[in-house]
Amino acid sequence: MSPKAMRLLAKPMLFIAAIIWGSSFFIMKNALDVVPPFYLLAIRFTAGAVLLGLACGWRWKRFTPDYLWRGAIIGGFLIAAYSIQTFGLSLTTPSKNAFLTAVYCVIVPFLTWAVVQKKPDRYNIAAALLCITGVGLVSLNEELTINAGDLLTLVCAIFYASHIVAVEKVSPGKDITLLTVFQFAFAALYAWPCGMLTEVFPAQAFSTPEVVLSLVYLCVGPTTVALLFQNVGQIWSDPASASVILSLESMFGVLFSVLFYGDPVTGRLLAGFALIFLAVVCSETKLSFLHKKT
Repeated sequence: MSPKAMRLLAKPMLFIAAIIWGSSFFIMKNALDVVPPFYLLAIRFTAGAVLLGLACGWRWKRFTPDYLWRGAIIGGFLIAAYSIQTFGLSLTTPSKNAFLTAVYCVIVPFLTWAVVQKKPDRYNIAAALLCITGVGLVSLNEELTINAGDLLTLVCAIFYASHIVAVEKVSPGKDITLLTVFQFAFAALYAWPCGMLTEVFPAQAFSTPEVVLSLVYLCVGPTTVALLFQNVGQIWSDPASASVILSLESMFGVLFSVLFYGDPVTGRLLAGFALIFLAVVCSETKLSFLHKKT
């Protein structure tokens, strides 16, 4: 396709990726009822590596041995983030899991500061304050305590932020799609032994059509298609717009969880979600859309 066509398709592709990821929260919640977390992730990343590897085609000509150690590093951060998020999802609601995961967007600038000594700006600080307030509204109950699922989800946000910083460190000069294949492959390689050592393989679950369909959707949609759409969309659009569109994942996560999973919605919860979303927008766009173009 021509560059003009790709630029026209970029934002719709990012929007579709956000919808796909948003829909995955309640589907994963249902899948976790019958498939243990590590086995669920092992299956998902194995399928993702195979499907994305097949989609790479001519990109394999760019392979060099250093893709292996780079994939091993970012794959380690990825499986840590996903596994903690998945365990958190089993202990909280899909909508809260979706929004608390989005906190990683606010953490990234501060983690980058620690790693590469690039100080966060005033928008990052404002976003952090908004985010902390929003997390409090979403997670703290009347006794000012937080449940285990919400806490694990916040920890997973730290690992997602670490994964983003790690990708920035190891991906320059490399084909990001090909590198993602090895990221998925190593994430699967880490997940399979964890499942074998700590969980019972749910062989009987694969005789249930609903479970099989859920796994197929998680492997094809959120893991492969959405990632490809994100990569292509980010290349052909500006970073600020891409970040805001992708952050809509959390909004769609709540919408699908309320419609199809029956998650309860309260005024306090909505206020917390709104503050977290504003924090993400503030951190990612620097409110540039409010400034007049000269």
